Amino acid sequence: MLQDYQLLRIPGPTPIPPSVERAMAKPMIGHRGNETSLMIQNIKPRLKKVFGTTQDVMMLTGSGTSGLEAAIVNVVKPGDKVLVVATGVFGNRFTKICEAYQINVEEYKVEWGTSLNPAEIAEYVKANPDIKAVFSTYCETSTGVLNPVGKLAQAVHAVNDETLVIIDGVSCMAGVETKMDEWGIDVVVTGSQKAFMLPAGLNFIAVSERAWKVIESNPKKGFYLDLTKYRDNLAKDTTPFTPALSLLFGLEQTLENFEQEGLENVYARHQLMRDMTRAAFKALNLPLFASDEDGSPTVTSVKPDDFDPEAFRKVLKADFNLSIAGGQQTLKGKIFRVGHMGYCAPTDVLQYVAAMEIALVKVGKDIQLGAGVAAAQAVYLQNTTEKVAQ
Repeated sequence: MLQDYQLLRIPGPTPIPPSVERAMAKPMIGHRGNETSLMIQNIKPRLKKVFGTTQDVMMLTGSGTSGLEAAIVNVVKPGDKVLVVATGVFGNRFTKICEAYQINVEEYKVEWGTSLNPAEIAEYVKANPDIKAVFSTYCETSTGVLNPVGKLAQAVHAVNDETLVIIDGVSCMAGVETKMDEWGIDVVVTGSQKAFMLPAGLNFIAVSERAWKVIESNPKKGFYLDLTKYRDNLAKDTTPFTPALSLLFGLEQTLENFEQEGLENVYARHQLMRDMTRAAFKALNLPLFASDEDGSPTVTSVKPDDFDPEAFRKVLKADFNLSIAGGQQTLKGKIFRVGHMGYCAPTDVLQYVAAMEIALVKVGKDIQLGAGVAAAQAVYLQNTTEKVAQ
């Protein structure tokens, strides 16, 4: 096998486009110079479009988890009561961060593999008016479920307008449409290493006017993660601390790529890859872990009932250097997950489905070779033929 050849189809980090790699390789510049300010000026309006907001989107150097921690430490204080909607591993991560800050956490547990019910969460908030904030994932990376966070925010605010709704959009934003302002979400956090097609190391946070009032009254916002510092410096086209400039070079190029493709087309591409992948797995009699209604456009999960998913992953890696993800925590050894986001196209779906068919035969599953590829091809043809006819 070629030494440098690999197919990365995990739910992040994801492959990086050559144009973005070239941008990140540019010579270093001064982070307080005019060149950096001009770059930030160029980035700001484009990031707003991805978030669906008129608010400036802050850029913090750190992983997605640092963005989640920033959201928590800025909007709630030790002793405050919050509700975490736990639909999987990353919903539970909100709980762990809150507990580290002595925040009073209540978890609303949703069966893994299904999405949250906004009406149920709203009723819980109505019965507990002292809840300061509700936390949820947008895409639950560990299960491949997309939560209806827009409906969640609207339902929660309908029963208590003062309760903030904070969303982890790390594994789907830039692959799924987000309308932060229209939906009434108060804080949205995402990271660079998934649908934004960058290495890990940046997180992006947008905050509503309602949430800013709460943040400004919070006396303990930390130091590095104090969002008011990022907001005030961003207004001057700079950052409060040394930014990851190479990643900002890449971000500028990523946003240019989005603009050239058109965000609506970016979202449609992700939906098409989702539908192709799910159709292929159905044709191969692979039980999908999330329903069609709940399945995310950025990651698909499968729970096999007649072969070992870890053995399957090992064959894919050994034969094709194709990496897919396994299950986490209680799902470890029970599911596998395929990432189809960012620098990924329908052609890639056909490629990994074909490789997976061979691996399925090798782990002993009785399938008809080509059935999955044919199903994915049919979805692609149906989608693109309709567009041509229009």
